[in-house]
Amino acid sequence: MGMFTSINIAATGMSAERLRTDVISNNIANASTTRTQEGGAFKKSTVIFEPVASEHPTWRLPFVNEDQDNGPGKGVRVKQIAKDTTQGRLVYDPTHPDAIQSGPNKGYVEYPNVNIVNEMVDLISASRAYEANSTVVQGAKEMFGSALEIGRS
Repeated sequence: MGMFTSINIAATGMSAERLRTDVISNNIANASTTRTQEGGAFKKSTVIFEPVASEHPTWRLPFVNEDQDNGPGKGVRVKQIAKDTTQGRLVYDPTHPDAIQSGPNKGYVEYPNVNIVNEMVDLISASRAYEANSTVVQGAKEMFGSALEIGRS
């Protein structure tokens, strides 16, 4: 394990959480958008992470199946940004320009499936995760500084 491994791992987390914050901010900004270029109401996006596992781990946890990769990870990366295709709330407003013109939902307007409260909770969670990774970087810097001071003595 190299000297900067912990910083690199925390940096992957910071980068992923920054993207998650951007996606959540986009969801909040479009919480009342009833018309998009794709057609229909805005659909919220969700960031899906996956671990960046070591291809050749240097150690394994005891008493585990040898087929599983249980070595130290290399961080996290964004697997995909997925659209939530569930239907948004329907509000009856036949005068709205985006009102449904035919079928059983005639006169209803579909609003985005974005719940502002959930998005704010997710935003706080992403912010805290970013702060935690930042603290890891700061702790690693302090640890390296202390090691250099010990070596100088």
